[in-house]
Amino acid sequence: MASTLMTPGVYIEEKNAFPSSAVAVETAVPVFIGYTQKAERFGKSLLKKPTRVTSFAEFVELFGAGFQAKFSIADPAADYKGETFIVNGAPKVVAIMPKNTFYLYNSIRLFYANGGANCYIVSVGTYGDQAAGLDIALDDFIGSATKPDILLMLEKEFEPTLVVIPDIIALGKAAYATMYTKVLAHCAKTQSRFGIFDLAQQSATDTTDAIVSDFRSDIGINALNYGAAYYPWLKTAIVQSNEIDFENLDPAVDLGTLLPEDLAKQVVTAYKAIATPDANAKKNFHQSLKASSPVYNSILEEVRSHLNELPPSGAIAGLYTMVDSSRGVWKSPANVSVSMVNAPSVNISNDEQRQLNVDVLAGKSINVIRPFPGIGTLIWGGRTLDGNSQDWRYVNVRRTLIMIEQSIKLAARTYVFEPNDATTWVTVKAMIDNFLNNLWKQGALAGAAPEQAYDVQLGLGSTMTPQDILDGKMLITVRVAIVRPAEFIVITFQQMMQQS
Repeated sequence: MASTLMTPGVYIEEKNAFPSSAVAVETAVPVFIGYTQKAERFGKSLLKKPTRVTSFAEFVELFGAGFQAKFSIADPAADYKGETFIVNGAPKVVAIMPKNTFYLYNSIRLFYANGGANCYIVSVGTYGDQAAGLDIALDDFIGSATKPDILLMLEKEFEPTLVVIPDIIALGKAAYATMYTKVLAHCAKTQSRFGIFDLAQQSATDTTDAIVSDFRSDIGINALNYGAAYYPWLKTAIVQSNEIDFENLDPAVDLGTLLPEDLAKQVVTAYKAIATPDANAKKNFHQSLKASSPVYNSILEEVRSHLNELPPSGAIAGLYTMVDSSRGVWKSPANVSVSMVNAPSVNISNDEQRQLNVDVLAGKSINVIRPFPGIGTLIWGGRTLDGNSQDWRYVNVRRTLIMIEQSIKLAARTYVFEPNDATTWVTVKAMIDNFLNNLWKQGALAGAAPEQAYDVQLGLGSTMTPQDILDGKMLITVRVAIVRPAEFIVITFQQMMQQS
């Protein structure tokens, strides 16, 4: 009782009968870092400020739409090995213009199409007033003398648990040693985050071995258990046909010369005669060309297919969220189908995946996304980059332990500066026991009985010495048996003699 009893009377004192409870923290709250059309709320800038959004509509309200990329149409070079399409009997190549490559907006759309929910957005730059586009600048992400370090800023945010940077892969393999290694170090430092990484886009002249080899060479060996890589890119259906028109073509493309149909040529000539076409004139021009020129439609479809080839990290973040909410973070985010995806950009076979899933030398596993006839496109791998580690081989094991660590850490804050005695020890141990018991009942921990699934040790002579108590230390040891996925299922068949 805090007050000194001096006045006669009856006094009531209430005491807590139960220990504080530990509550599981959110496990799938990604932070997306990249370029947006705008970044403002009520006239105030959100540039380089982590901002929480709860829906795609809110994202569009705060950060705007995607960049209207422009494409050129040209004859293929003599040594060109990529895909072409036929115009007027001649092969042509569609190529995106320089400074026009941005992936964040469509990755967010892919995130929500695959079960995404709450997330954070960090806009490192805006393209709304840059009609010609802008370059992906590395220092916009890692900082410089005049720009802040985005990851350093994120250390002050507690809620994000996943780090996704789709725009940075536009730099190709230059992103690995600079940005990806910093993300892994950031996740290891905070101990509360996990990185989802893309590999470079595979061109017609690249091989899977070369793409993977560059990634493994440049990613380093530090904090590999705090990230996972996914390959290949995805041919999605996110960008719809009504989002593409003639304005996605570079002004240097002369449709009057390119399109073979006479009626289409007349439409182009009539449009060019308009001095300053308004929105209605542009709409009529687009609709007239669609109605009169099959070649125009094929050009737009080719542009759309280029825009729809996206890095997989946005979809993977959405699937992490979906699996966590439906099954739990302890369920491996693998053998689940990817929505709004027609096919992976590269079809990986069983034999090819062997070298990606198991890296004998350094353990840098790459999770493959594969198509299965009659089933769909599935994530067919669940390993971290530390694929040879018995402790941290699997994504769900790493993320489950992050959840347990952060949940108990937050709950234990209540007891900072409490008396370091047996009464407090019993209360803290009971709190952690209850939390882990609930996880065991949900299937997060392996064991036929609670004592086989977890163990909590706390007390003098058990985890602490008298000197530890004098030093103000309360030392707690928690051991857990986290469930691991059945990655390889082997069924043995053997014939037996007829017995009757």
